[in-house]
Amino acid sequence: MSSDPRPAEGSLSGPPSGAPPLGARLLAFGAIIVAGVCGGLIGFGFMDLQCSGTCGTQKGLGAFAGAVGAAIGVAVISVLTLRAMGEWSAGGKRRD
Repeated sequence: MSSDPRPAEGSLSGPPSGAPPLGARLLAFGAIIVAGVCGGLIGFGFMDLQCSGTCGTQKGLGAFAGAVGAAIGVAVISVLTLRAMGEWSAGGKRRD
């Protein structure tokens, strides 16, 4: 018997992965995209209400700021959720 803790060459078994499932990661990515689009629309609408006349630059900056702010906010929540899912699943495998 070998005292090496690494799996034998050609073996696919290894330590349990803490990565969340692919579906959860894709759902989080989609949520970030949707939040960015919605934030951009809200930012554009807000600047449209505040400005009269031709305000293309201000509307564009409002849309950009809204999109970036919303996407960053949802990204933070998504990362925290995915990390919690990974730790939860790795903890369950460890207890078995």
